[in-house]
Amino acid sequence: DNTGPYDLASPGHVFPLRAREGGVLVRTGQTEGSVDLCKMAGLRPGAVICEVMNDDGTMSRMPQLEEFARQHGLKICTIADIIAYRIKHETLVREVVRAQLPTEYGIFELIGFENDIDHKEHIALVKGDINPDEPVLVRVHSECLTGDVLHSLRCDCGDQLQRAMQVIEKEGCGVIVYMRQEGRGIGLINKLKAYHLQDKGRDTVEANVELGFAPDLRDYGIGAQILVSLGVRKMKMMTNNPKKIIGLEGYALEIVDRVPIEITPTEQNRKYLKTKKDKMGHILEVV
Repeated sequence: DNTGPYDLASPGHVFPLRAREGGVLVRTGQTEGSVDLCKMAGLRPGAVICEVMNDDGTMSRMPQLEEFARQHGLKICTIADIIAYRIKHETLVREVVRAQLPTEYGIFELIGFENDIDHKEHIALVKGDINPDEPVLVRVHSECLTGDVLHSLRCDCGDQLQRAMQVIEKEGCGVIVYMRQEGRGIGLINKLKAYHLQDKGRDTVEANVELGFAPDLRDYGIGAQILVSLGVRKMKMMTNNPKKIIGLEGYALEIVDRVPIEITPTEQNRKYLKTKKDKMGHILEVV
């Protein structure tokens, strides 16, 4: 309880990490899992974490860790175990309102959500009846004012949103979760600053890094909780981004298929799309 900065040597070899507010229900990280575990045990929310290495210097995976735990009489749990426990006992999102939304693609049910983490308001567009036992088309779409509203040609965001609405309307059932995480999580003004750097020749990744941000700061934990609250359990995920799949798996959600949502490149966004493919791992065949 009395630990302070003077107790830590600097420079040293212990790196302090800060868990995200909301823990594993926001970010599926070891830091969040360790702090959540302490809270669940009624202890102070702080932990020491380390990698366990095999004799050959490689990082131990679950089979090796289970053997290590047996040898030393240790308990073992996974991030997925902590997520499952927390989802069963708590929720961070609240449905606030429902209304009909007629669009040029069809009529959707518009559902507004609040949450206890970033206090942002997120929405879901729902078509048809959601059956937890049946795979449903899902698009988790991050807000892009310039693309979704102003029809910018710098990106494919607006086209992807419209394509998702068209596909779901044709299917007769599906969900679009619209997340308020503008600019891949860096905010609108910072995104415009990134645009300014792109005008000078940087690509979308280089611009974010030059501004002091990671290439992609988005989290999908809140989106996953919204999907669970809507009754979604099995998904046909409309995305080109494998990291989005990883970000949603583990939240009592099963991704049974990935549905590509590629947009034909234009002269203005070809470099942007190629950067997403080459530097961010997006699965794009048309670039």
